[in-house]
Amino acid sequence: MNDHVSTLLTDSSVIVVTGSGGVGKTTVSAALAVRAAESGRRVAVVTIDPARRLADALGLGGSIGNEPVRIALPSAPGELWAIMLDTRSTFDALVDRYSPSAEQAERIRSNLFYKNISGALSGTQEYMAAEKLYELHGDPRFDLVIVDTPPTRQALDFLGAPARLRRFIDHPLYRVVIAPSHLGLKAVNAAAQPVLRTIGRVVGARALDDALAFFRAFQGLDAGFRERAHQVDRVLHEEATRYVVVASAQPEPVDEAIHFIDELERQNVSVSLVIANRLVPDFVGAVDRADYSSDLLANLDELVAERTIEELVLVRLATRAADAAFARVGVVTDLIDPSARADAAGTLETLSQLGSLIRVGG
Repeated sequence: MNDHVSTLLTDSSVIVVTGSGGVGKTTVSAALAVRAAESGRRVAVVTIDPARRLADALGLGGSIGNEPVRIALPSAPGELWAIMLDTRSTFDALVDRYSPSAEQAERIRSNLFYKNISGALSGTQEYMAAEKLYELHGDPRFDLVIVDTPPTRQALDFLGAPARLRRFIDHPLYRVVIAPSHLGLKAVNAAAQPVLRTIGRVVGARALDDALAFFRAFQGLDAGFRERAHQVDRVLHEEATRYVVVASAQPEPVDEAIHFIDELERQNVSVSLVIANRLVPDFVGAVDRADYSSDLLANLDELVAERTIEELVLVRLATRAADAAFARVGVVTDLIDPSARADAAGTLETLSQLGSLIRVGG
């Protein structure tokens, strides 16, 4: 592995890996984690993708959950741990942390509105992903956290989630109508009744009652959540947090990668590394044509032509990412075809090999 990628894995405390679906992003995250552990770091790789791609990439089936699981790497001086985000469990842990009593925590967790938003409300998963990152970042067992984001255009929403939570808690509607003092509640309710009746007709009176009961039970926890959100936001934007964008050499993944770079810059975050993954190997000058039959040479020429087309597709991405390091990685069939994986140990060895292929300018 060359100096830039080695430095990335050595000097970062958090690495966020993003990209569209089908480009091998989760596999790249796992490969970087393996290589970091082999270099002596204690690394946790966490996926916030609801699919189980990380467990598959590590050859571990369904054995990874919301708590860190140690992955055996006998020859590595460091450690490798894996986590798959469970939004509800992460939210439960926050409620337990900031509730002044076990009774209040139980009252919140048993509330029907809470049960719905803790796993399904838009934005909840994004904030809990940021929260899990922060939790792992502060865990003394780890000195590097690698985050595998979902393969969607909203993959970076967790960057803005802490600020959105703070704005919600500080919003006048929350402060005055939802979580006021007892005196304020009596004063405001009369004016709020038309609004509440309208909401009740839309969502149902029971749902409205559950929501109000939840926010009243939440009263007193908001200060802790606000401060925590501020700390999470700080980690997401500190210098030791680096961002990696993964793409393949097709027009749509290139468009998505450019979108991710634009979104990161919009949030004042620069990209450290762009990886063009699963490329046709570059055979130009790599073989002696005199050693091959005409049929094999025809196949070789087809592959050379495919790689030439891929490089043309990548021009826009390389131009847009001119300020970031750019790595090209050839396709690794063992990590695409599940039948090629003999066992978890074989998969980890292949991940190590893939990590060694991630070279800037390669």
